Amino acid sequence: MAYVVTEACIGCRYGECIEVCPQEAFHEGPNFVVIDPQACANCAVCEMVCPVQAIRPLHGLGEAMRPFAALNAQLARQWPKARYRGPLPDADALATRAGKRALLEGTGEGRP
Repeated sequence: MAYVVTEACIGCRYGECIEVCPQEAFHEGPNFVVIDPQACANCAVCEMVCPVQAIRPLHGLGEAMRPFAALNAQLARQWPKARYRGPLPDADALATRAGKRALLEGTGEGRP
C-alpha cells in the first residue's frame, strides 16, 4: 500500500513531507508534489507531517480522491525528484480551499 498526495496539496506544496521521506519518493511539479508508489516505503511519516492533511494511504482514499492515486503514479514518472523549497507563496491562502483540481499545473492535460 502506497501513500497518495491529494487535492489539498495543490497550490500549497509546504514540503515537510519531502524532507522526512526516507525513500526520496516525492516528485514535484509547479504547484504540487506526488508520491512515486513504486518508491514509497509505506512508513506514514509524510502523512504525519503534512500541515494540510493532503497525504492519505491508498486504502483510505474516499471516492472523490481515488483518481489522485493514478495521478500520483503518472506524474511521478514525468516530474523530477522533489527537493525542499518551502511553501509556495499562496500556500496559506489556499490551504483550506476546496475544489482545487483545476489549479493543478504541469500535467499536460490542457490545464494551466
